Amino acid sequence: MAPLEPAASDRAAGSFFWRQSPSAPLNRAMFDLTVDGPIARLRLDRPEARNAIPAHAWALLAQRCGEAAASASRLLIVSGSREAFCAGADLEDFPAFTDDPTAVAAFRRAMRSGLDSLRDLPIATVAAIEGPCYGAGVALAMSCDIRVAGDGARFAITPAKFGISYPQEDVARLVALVGPGQASRLLLGAGPVDSEEAARIGLVDIVAADIGPAIDALAGAIAANSGGSIAALKRGIRLAESQAGDERQDRDFDALFGSNDFRQRLAALRPRR
Repeated sequence: MAPLEPAASDRAAGSFFWRQSPSAPLNRAMFDLTVDGPIARLRLDRPEARNAIPAHAWALLAQRCGEAAASASRLLIVSGSREAFCAGADLEDFPAFTDDPTAVAAFRRAMRSGLDSLRDLPIATVAAIEGPCYGAGVALAMSCDIRVAGDGARFAITPAKFGISYPQEDVARLVALVGPGQASRLLLGAGPVDSEEAARIGLVDIVAADIGPAIDALAGAIAANSGGSIAALKRGIRLAESQAGDERQDRDFDALFGSNDFRQRLAALRPRR
């Protein structure tokens, strides 16, 4: 299936991203964790920003993952809302990065810590994706073991639109899932794909018209299994993967936030007041 054309609301010079990232302070927990026996649920709870993640909230993600690991759960379900899984990183944080390499590096490390805490959980993790899943939201979903998408979900990885890059570990995860050709298509083209196309290329594992029963069936099957087996099997899967770090990639990620190209693109995409 061909990539989706952006909805009219998404096409207007980046208005989707800015509209979903208001400057109002975060007035609730970005990540809400509940545990019910063997099943834990981590919900992104910032509907006024379509669950865009502020820079300071990545530490909370790491904390919530620690709490889930310490619980008796064998499965963590990560979800947003029916309207949006995650619009990505909160772009309201980005203007401060243009002249502060230290802040960019801190942001990258905080995001890495949060995402790796999710990836490294000894329990199974499932991303339940409805609506837009963009940028850092895709990285969040890729940090889970299994991705289940509703038929209205759509995916895009958009740093090229802003003149910046994507964290190297998340590029590696993307390539591992979809291969270098499709990763290039998603990263270099920066266009959206729907849930069926995402499943066809390997970004999504299950597509369901009604995501609730699909998640419940998967959760029930996993929760019935041995916690020790789940942890050992996850370790085995991780051992089959290789993700080497690269300092140059880190330096390039940080430096692009200070580029004139990024400043100009950010200014052009931000609506005038």
